[in-house]
Amino acid sequence: MTIAPALAAVLADIVLAAHVAIAAFVVCITLALLVGGPLGWRWLRRPWLRWTHVALVVVIALQAWLGRLCPLTIWEQWLRARAGQAVYTESFVAHWLSRLLFFEAPWWVFVAAYSALVLVVVAAWFRWPPRARRADRP
Repeated sequence: MTIAPALAAVLADIVLAAHVAIAAFVVCITLALLVGGPLGWRWLRRPWLRWTHVALVVVIALQAWLGRLCPLTIWEQWLRARAGQAVYTESFVAHWLSRLLFFEAPWWVFVAAYSALVLVVVAAWFRWPPRARRADRP
């Protein structure tokens, strides 16, 4: 596929922004569950929110367990290469954590972290299960 370098660079930035938004969603909802669950925040029990969160967490953990990079990372890097920009070979999280926090760790550390995230999310699912709105109930 032929793609203009300028367009590839813009698309790579869009994919990166979407990736950051997804990562922020997963982290923020996890933290909100741990804080808002005990405080009774009803909005956290919306089924669409919880199902989306669980699906993302499971996909992230499966990718890590299988030793695969996220498709968004692969897509972004493919676009950056087409744009003539530098690419990175590690996972999205590993790359940005090392850049933002100067944190480097072997792959297994990220697998363990994603696995712990799954356990937290599953525990929160059972502790504060999603529920339909009260107005929707007969």
